Amino acid sequence: MARAFLLVLDSVGCGGAPDAADFGDAGANTLGHIAIACREGRAEEGRSGPLHLPNLAALGLGRAIHAASGLDLPELDAPLTGVWAAATEVSRGKDTPSGHWELAGVPVPWDWHYFPRTDPAIPPEVTESLIARAGLPGTLCNAHSSGMPVLRAFGEAHIASGKPILYTSADSVLQIAAHETHFGLDRLYEVCRIAAEIVHPMRVGRVIARPFVGETAESFRRTANRRDLAIPPPEPTILDRVQAARGQTHAIGKIGDIFAHRGLSTLAKGKDDMALLDATLAAIDTAGDGDLVFANYVDFDTLWGHPRDVSGYARALEAFDARLPEVTRRLRPGDLLIITADHGNDPTWVGTDHTRERVPVLVAAPGLAPGGAGLVGFADVAETVAAHLGIPAGRHGRDFLGHKA
Repeated sequence: MARAFLLVLDSVGCGGAPDAADFGDAGANTLGHIAIACREGRAEEGRSGPLHLPNLAALGLGRAIHAASGLDLPELDAPLTGVWAAATEVSRGKDTPSGHWELAGVPVPWDWHYFPRTDPAIPPEVTESLIARAGLPGTLCNAHSSGMPVLRAFGEAHIASGKPILYTSADSVLQIAAHETHFGLDRLYEVCRIAAEIVHPMRVGRVIARPFVGETAESFRRTANRRDLAIPPPEPTILDRVQAARGQTHAIGKIGDIFAHRGLSTLAKGKDDMALLDATLAAIDTAGDGDLVFANYVDFDTLWGHPRDVSGYARALEAFDARLPEVTRRLRPGDLLIITADHGNDPTWVGTDHTRERVPVLVAAPGLAPGGAGLVGFADVAETVAAHLGIPAGRHGRDFLGHKA
């Protein structure tokens, strides 16, 4: 019996990307800089002391960071119980779809469209078409921004005017924020659907609905009803390939949105990463022979990376690590667990955007001899899963276990 579990810690990069300078990210290292900040006493809010990740360290996290970036972190050294690697991305983007698609075996074959750092950033041909087709009184912001600052700046004006808030980032994305009750959640989703029809032909990767509640700048908060409308991958991913082999695919978190809800058998969501981990455990308990569980834990990225909150990011890593034994204890003979990431989001870095980095790849499986696979490619993750499940190989990677699990 063969089952596979692919867990993506969103934005938990480990530095060292060979093309980081092309993205303005030379020297960025999400895990490395968090560990250094903790060691130096600069991440003491809600936690204290060196970064404590004993379970991830035992799977080779410290070794993966060293292989990726040359950084030695003694606090992440531990007797090895798994197989580690560090993965390099070839897709020309440091965004969520690029990373996940390539991890799923499909590097992005085109250049995404990015809105320029101008004011406005979103051009009139987009906003005017959206206003006309969606029957809107207008739009607000239309510039580069991030989640909570844009709500504090424009939320009250949105409630008063009925104009949704449009903004973008360094990613290929159009985000639309609106109040769940004053504007209406279903109306927001419909506006985003129309926006996707407008910008997807431009190769804008995602339109994201960002609903929020509250009545004042001080009380606004985003809700769990986010919805991503993504361009579908250009060829079959590991999700499609598992289904073609008659396996079931169990998506956790925003995996459905990232893959345009293609190749999914079941989908579970949760209000935060701990709820998503609960959903992952439930999926592991019920997954059958030939099945793939594919999970994304987004809070690392959205709650701590983008706001540049080092302490919060460290707390989230330690909380995940503390619960990791709940996952590994469920592994049965024939199971393969891979823990990885899709890009970086160094909370010590300038700005608020993702950072171009290599990512750790940590493998656990009953009977797997501990060791290191060195530097691999993102697409190698999918091919390792495919080899483990005994399904045909794809076109873009290799089984880096060769196949030992």
